Amino acid sequence: MMDIQAEKISLAQLLLQTDDVTIIKKVKAIFNSKKEDWWDELNIAQKEAIEESEREIDRGEFFLYEELKKQLGIL
Repeated sequence: MMDIQAEKISLAQLLLQTDDVTIIKKVKAIFNSKKEDWWDELNIAQKEAIEESEREIDRGEFFLYEELKKQLGIL
C-alpha cells in the first residue's frame, strides 16, 4: 500500500530540485486540469434535472430527510 504522505514529500523534493521548465509546466498543467468544474462534465439532461430540482426547492416543493423517514416508518 502506498504511503501517500511519503509520496507527496518525495514528489515535492523532486520538483524543488529540478530546473527543467518543461517538467514544472507539465505538473502545473496537471493541477490546472483538475480544477475543471464538474458542471461542465454533465450532459444537458443532467444539468436540466439539477436546475429543475433547484426550482422545486425555491418553490418549497421538498421535505427533509427526517420527514421522509417518518413517512416511511423508519423512525
